[in-house]
Amino acid sequence: MSTRAFKNVIIVTTVASSAFYAGYLYHERSLVNTLSLYRIENKPGLPLFGTTSVDSLSNVKQDEQSSCFHNLISTKISNLFSNVSLKNPNYSFFDSVNAATPIPNSNLPVVPDKVVPQYKNRVSQIMKYGFPSLDNIRSFDDYVLSYDKRNRVAHWVFEHITQDSIQANEKVDRSKCQFVPDESIHPLFRSDNSDYKGSGYDRGHLAAAGNHKSNQKHIEQTFYLSNMAPQVGKGFNRDMWNKLERYVRKMTRSYRNIYCCTGPLYLPKKESDGKLYVKYEVIGANHVAVPTHFFKVVVGETEEGQLDMESYVMANEPIDDKVALEYFQVPPHLIEKASGLLFFDGVAKNRLSKINGKMNNIEK
Repeated sequence: MSTRAFKNVIIVTTVASSAFYAGYLYHERSLVNTLSLYRIENKPGLPLFGTTSVDSLSNVKQDEQSSCFHNLISTKISNLFSNVSLKNPNYSFFDSVNAATPIPNSNLPVVPDKVVPQYKNRVSQIMKYGFPSLDNIRSFDDYVLSYDKRNRVAHWVFEHITQDSIQANEKVDRSKCQFVPDESIHPLFRSDNSDYKGSGYDRGHLAAAGNHKSNQKHIEQTFYLSNMAPQVGKGFNRDMWNKLERYVRKMTRSYRNIYCCTGPLYLPKKESDGKLYVKYEVIGANHVAVPTHFFKVVVGETEEGQLDMESYVMANEPIDDKVALEYFQVPPHLIEKASGLLFFDGVAKNRLSKINGKMNNIEK
């Protein structure tokens, strides 16, 4: 046998072996044979969500009262990815950009060389306790977001708020801020001011402008439309939602650092046929989704390092301003189930001293 023919045999054998091994791994990791089902049961006092119990394959019948989460969730997926930390988005298939400039990926979102070195540290500060997800990350000078290209709004927006960052600066002029499209997003997937015109909805901030009024550039960057979502104006964006934003800023009096994650929800509603449907309006030529609800999950960090969490959900509709904010507090794990996000995944749950004002009973 010639040397060339011998090399060809080796190559074919190697490829065949690799294919066999890949098939073996696929069989071992098959989701079909290891599928677990999660059942959601509504509980009194929490009509929007449900709590979760695990069923075996022999008991998969769903209650008539079951909530919106009918999708089958595979525990095998959890096992495969249980060792993946969302604190380190070092995967090349995640799209990360800083404003209009693509960012190469590394252990944390990396900024281009032309950006001052302190900026990279700022992203690390904001995302200190982990990323809720790693889809289409965009980082700005003072906040970070994950963009939903299908719905033309963010999945989530993350902020690090301190007394310094909310301190009014006489040189900062909000009247100079203008709502502008985010040109870092492909034209097919971005929203435009024309989408909101005549829609009846406000361009509602997710990262609140009032959280960034110490610096002109910072506050201007909150007016990118990627940081906006259609919100009911009177009774919500200008009232109850604004009340929640002001409360979060007030928390800086008690905590050295505030870490705030805000985003939309698209929750189901039971129709006359007794079935649950997820329905929401879209506006404009770009079909910008109008969320049914919004969430805000906040962690306060004291001087001593104590961590407390508060989490809220509000319907995108006029709300009586006499209602106390505590009424909208929802257990954070229910928001995670509804949104598909993991909040503050870098914080062990037993590190949280309080959750929604109540002592955390998880053993340390």
